[in-house]
Order: sequence, then structure tokens, then C-alpha cells
Amino acid sequence: MRAITKGLGRLLLWIILLAATAWGGAALWFDGPGSRPLAALLAMLYSLASLASLLMLRPRRRAYAVFVALFGVVLVWWLSLAPSNERDWQPDVARLPTAEIQGDKVTIHNVRNFDYRSETDFTEHWETRSYDLSKLRGLDLFVIYWGSPSIAHTILSWDFEDGQQLAVSIETRKEVGESYSAVRGFFRQFELYYVIADERDVVGVRTNHRHEDVYLYPLRTPPARARAILLDYLKGINRLAEHPGWYNALSTNCTTTIRLHVADVIAGVPHDWRWLANGYLDELLYELGVVNRERPFAEFKKLSYINPKAKALPLDSHFSAAIREGLPPRPAPPAN
Repeated sequence: MRAITKGLGRLLLWIILLAATAWGGAALWFDGPGSRPLAALLAMLYSLASLASLLMLRPRRRAYAVFVALFGVVLVWWLSLAPSNERDWQPDVARLPTAEIQGDKVTIHNVRNFDYRSETDFTEHWETRSYDLSKLRGLDLFVIYWGSPSIAHTILSWDFEDGQQLAVSIETRKEVGESYSAVRGFFRQFELYYVIADERDVVGVRTNHRHEDVYLYPLRTPPARARAILLDYLKGINRLAEHPGWYNALSTNCTTTIRLHVADVIAGVPHDWRWLANGYLDELLYELGVVNRERPFAEFKKLSYINPKAKALPLDSHFSAAIREGLPPRPAPPAN
């Protein structure tokens, strides 16, 4: 038994060491010099030196010390890479939103409200809008699929009594010529960006032009709590305008960042694998009673699918009201 345990321990150690070697090489390749041959050379030299230290140096303590030193140099360099707000940005993320908060009044600059003729052909409209927090009545979640059922994009949208919706989509801020890569998203390739937008923009472009599958879930969130989450969002948005941050596909993505904001407001937000495999996040919310549970989950999800309604509509000021017709109603918030 002791021999088996020892063998499993060594196997686990080697898995960790090989993973660290692979990560260091990939970091040098993706985030290293702009010259691809030089980046490839550095990644190869680092990987070979790391493996050689483990296989050739003795005693093992010396081998591990050299390995840790090599990894440490790469890690310190990688952590030193600084994000920037000054790059040649793509038009749809070119302007940073900011918010001014005075009591119940919130004024947001650079709300995106584009007119789309296709995903890439649009007329830009950047607007300044004001919202009355005393009129806030709820919070909604969009879950958007473009491929695997395990992975989705998530958007929160605040619902006001005057018919306004304020949608916020946490995304990568891409430069001209860049496209999103799930692998590159694990490294320091993209700045973090909050799209503050009209729903006809940030949701309509997905239903009507990208042809992604979109589900809309009204959440059981009391207005006071929805307000606190929005204010936490706006604090983060203003902070990014002054101090840019990195997007990370694991730790700082569209859904894990939502969880961080919610956890700032609500104690005891559960840790669950579905925050990462966020295509199943709606199942978690259903289990927790955060969404309507009057019907079985499969029927509830089917009724929450908005694409047929969205595609039958022009992307105009009536879009938000129309996509909510026939949805399972918002569950009543808790009494306390």
C-alpha cells in the first residue's frame, strides 16, 4: 500500500512539473516577443532546460531547485506584463464606459447602441444615458451559446420600471486584426472590457446576425440587491477606465467576473463547477431557485429561448419588451 501511495505521489508530482513546463513554454510563445521565431526559440529553450534539469541533475533537490528557479523567472516576467488602454482597438470596443453616481441618479457615458446591418457592418452610436436607481425593479440573465453546450457567454441586464434595460457584457477588448482564441484567453493577450449597451445592440447582434442561441432568464433578485450589484459593477467599470486589467479565460471571464461582483454583495455564493462550465449555469440557478421553477427545467428552458421572437423583430426600441413576451415570470423575491 505504501509503495502504491508513493508511486501515485510521484505521478502527481510529474504531472504538476510537466504542466508547469508546458505553461511556461506557452506563456513565452503567446506573450513573449512579437517576433514569432524568437518567441518559439525562447519557449523551446525554456522547455528543454526545465526538462533537462529534472532528468539530468542530481541530487533531486538540486534538480527541483533549478526547475523552480527557471519557472520563477518566467512567472515573474509574465506577472510584470502590464495591460493598457492605449491600443488600436476594434470599433465596437474603442470607447471605455464610465459612470457618474449621484444618489439615485446614475449617468453612464459611452453606452453602445449600434445599428447593425451585419455582424461587421454597422453604424456607431455611443450615447450618454441616465438611470434612476429608485426605478430599478429586477435583474435578468442572458445565456448565449455559439458551439459547445458546456460553454456559453453570459450577460446581466438591469430592468427599470420606465422600460429601460441596462445590459452589461464582460468581454475581451480586441485590437484591430485580433480575433478571440480560447487558448490565448488563458494568457495575457486581451484586456478586460465591459460592454454597456442597449439590449438591441449587445443581444440583437447575437440573435439576428451571429445566429447564436440566446436564452433569457428573469432572476429572483430584490431591487435593493440588484442595485448593489449594479453599483459594484460600475465601481469596477470606473476602475478599469483608470487602471486597465487583463481578461483571463479561467479566472476573469464573462461568468466568473459576474460571480465576483455578486459575491461582493451576497454572502455565501456557492462554489460550483458550473460557474466554469457556464453552459450549465442555468441549471445551477434553477436548483437554487433563482429562476422560475413552476415547470420542469427542460420546459422552462424551452420557454426562455428568445431567438424566434428576436429574429421576427427589427432591432428597434421595442426589442427588449418583445423578447420578454411569454417568458416564465420572474420569481417573487425572498421576503427578507
